[in-house]
Amino acid sequence: MRLLLSLLLIASFISPASKPSPPLARIAHVAFRVSDVAKSREFYQKLGFEQSFEFNDPRKPPVSYMKVNDSQFIELYQRKDDTQPLGLMHVCYEASDIEAVQKEYVQHEIKAPEPKKARAGNMLLVFRDPEDQTVEFTQYMPGSLHFEDRGKHWAEHRIGSHLARATINVRDLPAERSFYSDKLGFEDLGAKSAGRLRVPGAAADEIELDAGSPAKTRIALSVPNVERAGEELRQRGLPVRKDGEGVAVVDPDGAVAVFARGR
Repeated sequence: MRLLLSLLLIASFISPASKPSPPLARIAHVAFRVSDVAKSREFYQKLGFEQSFEFNDPRKPPVSYMKVNDSQFIELYQRKDDTQPLGLMHVCYEASDIEAVQKEYVQHEIKAPEPKKARAGNMLLVFRDPEDQTVEFTQYMPGSLHFEDRGKHWAEHRIGSHLARATINVRDLPAERSFYSDKLGFEDLGAKSAGRLRVPGAAADEIELDAGSPAKTRIALSVPNVERAGEELRQRGLPVRKDGEGVAVVDPDGAVAVFARGR
């Protein structure tokens, strides 16, 4: 009985910021700003990813949604002019209950607004990290463009069928690690992991916070056999290089796609 009372007393002093956030399903998408949507789309099609849908409004830059699998996408945003930097715009995470995620983050003293329905038909939660970078969460909704595309645009010749990690360039690595681990509930994989944190949830997807210069745009996709993936990429006319855990190719704007053995 004394032990139980002691545990309850300790729990009462734990701050909301120290509690884990609601689990997330996975990385939902990465959004890249590109110099030419058509060229970038062609590159990702060579990797075996088909376009799920696009927005191509008059007098607005086009946006292409390349499908990795039914739940993960690579979004390609045409930049408006040369003043806009190329590369990663944001990483989006899938939530099964986005309202619960928003409420939990508000308790963690994050200025997280109420989720809203986005143009594609899904619920979207967007706020800023300490460096004013976009952090995004989505909940796929029945009837949305993503939801209705399930089972479609699945190319049999995809090289990699899971987006396992995305690299986010930061200025202050310790501060950003603290934000993602203490505020958002990501699992910090330790000092030896070079800024890698695991998304809270069952998929074990990761982000990598990188304070190096120059900034790099980088994603990692899971494959069952790295050597086979490299050979397939070469057969498709892509220059392939060794990259630590796997093989890599570079898109027209310098973004690196690494293919590594999945867990």
